[in-house]
Amino acid sequence: MSNKYPIYFIGIGGIGMSSLAQFFIKNGHTVGGYDLNLSEMTEKLNDLGARISNNDSLKSIPDVFKKNKNTLVIYTPAVPQDLSIIKFFKKEKFTIKKRAEVLGELSNGKNCIAVAGTHGKTSTSVLLSHILLESGKKITSFVGGIYENMKTNFISNGNDIVIIEADEFDKSFMHLNPDYIVLNSMDSDHLDIYGSHDEVISTYKQFSKKVKIENRYVRHGLKIKGRTFGIEKGEYKISNVNFHNDKYFFDFECSKVKIKQISTNFYGKHNLLNIAAAISVALKFDCSANDIINSIKTFKGISRRFSIKLKTPKIIIDDYAHHPKEIDAVYDTLTEMYPTSRKLVVFQPHLFSRTKDFANGFKSSLKKFDEIILLKIYPAREKSIEGIVSEILLDKKHHFSQVLDKNQVPEKVIESKSDVVVFLGAGDIYKITKDVVRKFKKI
Repeated sequence: MSNKYPIYFIGIGGIGMSSLAQFFIKNGHTVGGYDLNLSEMTEKLNDLGARISNNDSLKSIPDVFKKNKNTLVIYTPAVPQDLSIIKFFKKEKFTIKKRAEVLGELSNGKNCIAVAGTHGKTSTSVLLSHILLESGKKITSFVGGIYENMKTNFISNGNDIVIIEADEFDKSFMHLNPDYIVLNSMDSDHLDIYGSHDEVISTYKQFSKKVKIENRYVRHGLKIKGRTFGIEKGEYKISNVNFHNDKYFFDFECSKVKIKQISTNFYGKHNLLNIAAAISVALKFDCSANDIINSIKTFKGISRRFSIKLKTPKIIIDDYAHHPKEIDAVYDTLTEMYPTSRKLVVFQPHLFSRTKDFANGFKSSLKKFDEIILLKIYPAREKSIEGIVSEILLDKKHHFSQVLDKNQVPEKVIESKSDVVVFLGAGDIYKITKDVVRKFKKI
């Protein structure tokens, strides 16, 4: 097979798939793909030379891909397997691989760091990439969010170190063969795949065994052996935390070094854990204390991770949170930053299965807010489940809660008595956030 064989991505617009597509474009391959939803990301890939369609038909596949048997087809398990284009490539016996399989092959034999966990893997992998980059290391990084410093989800200035966000969905991360593992959390999720919490834990334990104990960086309290990190606890720990003037100030210490007065406006105690993880690994790769301090200070964050979109007349925040534990973390951060403000949450549940599995958790997390607006469930790859609707997430005793259509949201937010409005979800709720911000700017 030629080194520059064509590559066709099915689900190319996804945050993980698009970073891999950028890698292959950079390395001279002809790249094309399909995605149901054209977006800013598919537009960016088009600008880079990719040929993309949202039409599930053989006619939409350029000849350079479908008439060349050397074409590699890469797909994400998040797309339906009954697509016409998938059926065509299977019938014609093209080489078809999951994204995680390809990442495993690309990173094999490299200094590969896999960042895993139900929560925190995007923030940790992007921040670690930033520290290593600012410290002069040669890295290639495939991450699941937009790195605001460079406005990209693919970071590359060399390949001495490869950073991969290890996706637990469909147990994809088991295809990876990393040299180092970072593990932030092991909460239940994707129970449509795993079936039970015990299976979630069992799979993470299997994954951790891919590397030696000394090459595992594990959040303190998780029942997996390794080097532990945490806040005031662990082998690598953040201590003396203070929050003022919209910034955290803290120290970091381990047996080898103590770094004093680090500052960041990467908000939330949960992100301090992600910072602890990133610093722990950065020290392994000989990043200096000064480089660590300076890089954390200059880190601009990640798109849709507590992104403040407007400060007046209301504070508008956009976040990817789509699990009860993540909603709790956002609420705790809001309470720390705006303790006396009235708070409105606009939440778009993501997946029928997740809504069903964690209905009580969502209800408990959401009712902490002064006002609740729910959107209809974003189905993504799923078909509806009878009886599973957004209304089941509302506490009947909560007087300021309702389920609305998308077009009703801007007016309700503008009318709301809340000072702080947070938009949460992993679907397309970010589009409503943009619309609301635009309307406020016209007032």
